[in-house]
Amino acid sequence: MLLQCIGAWDIMNKEEQIKYASDQLVGQGNLDVIGEIFSTDYIAHAGDKNYKRHGFIKRFAGQIRSAIPDIQVIKVEFLAQAGNMITWQRTLSGTHKADMMGIPPSGRKVTWTDMVVSRFEDEKIAEEWVVSELAGELLLKLLATK
Repeated sequence: MLLQCIGAWDIMNKEEQIKYASDQLVGQGNLDVIGEIFSTDYIAHAGDKNYKRHGFIKRFAGQIRSAIPDIQVIKVEFLAQAGNMITWQRTLSGTHKADMMGIPPSGRKVTWTDMVVSRFEDEKIAEEWVVSELAGELLLKLLATK
């Protein structure tokens, strides 16, 4: 009953929140939790690019689940936490079935790791810095089919 009143998200620690977010968005494709998890001014930094707001999260989750429909979050590991920031990595796996980032499907299983630093603000993820092996792994699988 208490969970219904305040919401499960409100009583989770940061590690539980990150695991929940990965499972719901990537593993389950549940976009309804975006407002619960991410601030409205969310920003993701990947290389020299910045991606903003909930629209980006929806587009990315849809794109990755279309390209790798059987995607699974294999493991989430927490590396460091200081104040409102936590450094973590996740390992994901699935079969590359459709175009992703301009890379045609290989039809092969791909496993990769993302390294993420998440900054929380008002109990929501407000900003993230992401380094991912996904593009390289997709290219390697594609080249292996030729």
